[in-house]
Amino acid sequence: MTRIDTQTSGAAVTVRGLVKHYGETKALDGVDLEVREGTVMGVLGPNGAGKTTLVRILSTLLAPDSGQATVAGYDVVRQPRQLRRVIGLTGQYASVDEKLSGWENLYMIGRLLDLPRKEARARADGLLERFSLTEAAKRAAATYSGGMRRRLDLAASMIGRPAVLFLDEPTTGLDPRTRNEVWDEVKRMVGDGVTVLLTTQYMEEAEQLATELTVVDRGQVIAGGGIEALKAKVGGRALRIRPADPTHLRPLAGALDELGITGLATTTVDTDRGDVLVPILSDEQLTAVVGAVTARGITLSSITTELPSLDEVFLSLTGHRASAPQDAVPAEDLQEAAV
Repeated sequence: MTRIDTQTSGAAVTVRGLVKHYGETKALDGVDLEVREGTVMGVLGPNGAGKTTLVRILSTLLAPDSGQATVAGYDVVRQPRQLRRVIGLTGQYASVDEKLSGWENLYMIGRLLDLPRKEARARADGLLERFSLTEAAKRAAATYSGGMRRRLDLAASMIGRPAVLFLDEPTTGLDPRTRNEVWDEVKRMVGDGVTVLLTTQYMEEAEQLATELTVVDRGQVIAGGGIEALKAKVGGRALRIRPADPTHLRPLAGALDELGITGLATTTVDTDRGDVLVPILSDEQLTAVVGAVTARGITLSSITTELPSLDEVFLSLTGHRASAPQDAVPAEDLQEAAV
């Protein structure tokens, strides 16, 4: 079987009608997905939505019940051995060998990928430096902090110079500083031409990294597209009005509440930013608010509109707030495919 030419299709990952059952439960129920080369696709969804199951199928760790998927031009079911040589995978928890040193972990993986000894050594040295782990290279991984283990895990996924990298909740449990370091490294990988499929429940992470988003719930894709397009699809904008005189902040809010504009939501005073937030649903409401403020003779410093936050989009689409735990998957289905 030949490899599909991704240069022609422009897609590094293509999923069509993917289905996976766990007993009576459908973890994936006809998922369609496409990730363009050199981009980051963020996959969002509540607990049990099927995100981790999707990643495990695409990385050949699970077999789908039906449907088709190709990654880097290889069929995930029919060409698993070829596929594993061109992908990287980082799960929610670091999977390094704690008894080995950081360098030994990377060198071992390089040799398992059939890299010549010299190249495996060079890759291990280079990645340890890139991930700021050179000083800890000879220490056992068991002595590493959580953030160091996560960086080592990412380095391990890059040993084979993957064309496609799967990141399943890569910053779960990390402190903000280490999370930012991981984000920087992912951006650098994408800059090097790597295609990334990222599952996450951190809204900030999705906005920082993703080119496009796919929202899944109960095993189905319920929305997808660019971040701003998704925000617009949910509807509703917020008007931020800042008075030139800070002492006019609350009088401004009171005046807006007294306007009696049909359907206009209650205003909120944001003292930290020094403005009043007014949710609006239409251009007519926007015009009415601006006209009313002008008529009252209140001098404004600025007036801007903004779309809903990604967290609000997530809640609107799924009915759930974002949370961190992974999908519930039977232990017997987590066995890795033989290399």
